[in-house]
Amino acid sequence: MQGAPKRILWVDDEVELFEPHLLFLRQRGYVVDATTNGDDALELASRETYDLVLLDEQMPGRRGLEVLAELRAAEPQARFVMVTKSEEDHTLTEAIGRRVDEYLVKPASPRQVLSAVARLLEGPQLLQQRAAQDFAAGFPALSRLRDEARGWEDWFALYSSLVDWELRLHEARESGLSDTVAALIADVRREFGRYVAAEYAGWTRPQQPSPTRPPLSVDVVERWVAPHLSEKRLLFVIIDCLRLDQWRTIRPLLAPLFDIDEQLYSSILPTATPYARNAIFGGRYPDAIARDYPGWWETDEGSLNAFEDDLFRQQLRRLAGRDVTVTYEKVFTDQEGDDLVARVRNAMKSEGVVAVVFNFIDLLTHGRSENTILMEVARDAAALRALTRQWFEASSALRILREAAAQGIRTVLTTDHGSILCERPVTVFARKDATSNLRYKFGQDLRAEDPAAVLALSDEKVLRVPKGKLATNYLLALEDYFFVYPTKLREYQARYRGSFLHGGASPEEMILPIATLRPR
Repeated sequence: MQGAPKRILWVDDEVELFEPHLLFLRQRGYVVDATTNGDDALELASRETYDLVLLDEQMPGRRGLEVLAELRAAEPQARFVMVTKSEEDHTLTEAIGRRVDEYLVKPASPRQVLSAVARLLEGPQLLQQRAAQDFAAGFPALSRLRDEARGWEDWFALYSSLVDWELRLHEARESGLSDTVAALIADVRREFGRYVAAEYAGWTRPQQPSPTRPPLSVDVVERWVAPHLSEKRLLFVIIDCLRLDQWRTIRPLLAPLFDIDEQLYSSILPTATPYARNAIFGGRYPDAIARDYPGWWETDEGSLNAFEDDLFRQQLRRLAGRDVTVTYEKVFTDQEGDDLVARVRNAMKSEGVVAVVFNFIDLLTHGRSENTILMEVARDAAALRALTRQWFEASSALRILREAAAQGIRTVLTTDHGSILCERPVTVFARKDATSNLRYKFGQDLRAEDPAAVLALSDEKVLRVPKGKLATNYLLALEDYFFVYPTKLREYQARYRGSFLHGGASPEEMILPIATLRPR
């Protein structure tokens, strides 16, 4: 232990029996005071500051739990360990309800007591040390996987591992190694962009697509939803613009409710809602949707997702060979959360598929660029993850998932695309007819000042988007670049640098979670 020694107070009417425990703790550098009753403990707490209190529950006079509230007021920063002879459930339940940090049943060995004390007082430091040791041991394998990555399975596994390390090292507050992981992710981002540029045309080829392509947006329903249609009731949840790291931040909230089978798939390009989510619900690429339903594919991108429920019903009919009852909800805010939960609850009582789209994260990422307060609150990926978890904990999404678990309904949860924190501008030269998106552009005579920053295409068949009225070419941003115009260079740089954007080709936008949730 470094710094000033931690101070412990042990309160037990038989404290003399624990002399070996006290000695054991003192030998390991802790300062330990002991007393036999709650009143004396409060007197000591008025004179000294304690980091941890070991408190007997069954003492003459006031019970330990009765003294707990007063001790907590006197030592608000202290951690509390209840030590008792009672193994009754109600005692444990009451202790947990009063926010006891640990619960030990007598007779507890000195080693058991030390373990509890070390976990509570030295836990963050031990967590940091363990994470650093494990990362050092695993770094050669990560580097080797990065150097040897060839197929999509390699890239997915590598990115998944880096996300896990990013989360673990951030939790352990290991900032130095977090920078190392960030550098690895930047390397992977660059190489993954080259891989996608070389392989994507084969993935989407109408005739004989590459047999080694990853699962794409068009495969989601057929591969993960349709196999469960025989279960009569199914919930399908899409959280728009949810990155893999955001999903793994909220996943622990679902673990008590479901057994979770997480897999990964790739969004189609552009990684934007009008293309990726229509591909999910339709099971087809945008060019096929526009050809078969020309009235559904308007020039205004804001209207392109107006027919998701119809696309979903028709895809399920093709896959199941019959009509499937679909209840569809699209949620932008939780202002009407109670009504939404009630509607979904009732819908889940009948046979069919309930599909719910939650747009909050997408709205957050879009609004963040326009709002200085949001820009500060969600200033980086770690802050965005924290904000995502905070939203999810109080959201109608979690309430609906709890309802599904309570009703024993299997759930498929996924997203349509992710987002990336963009730091580098790349100047594009375009005519006035070019689309305004910051990570992808369609238009005539498009050209990027730095060709290495973009995936440039002249054939709409690669992206499988509808052909424009005029000859069109396509630019998609790679890595963490975003598009700026030469006439608005400084304005765009100042406004959008440090924004979470999507539409381009990066692991953060393309490599996505899809989880099958089986109620416990």
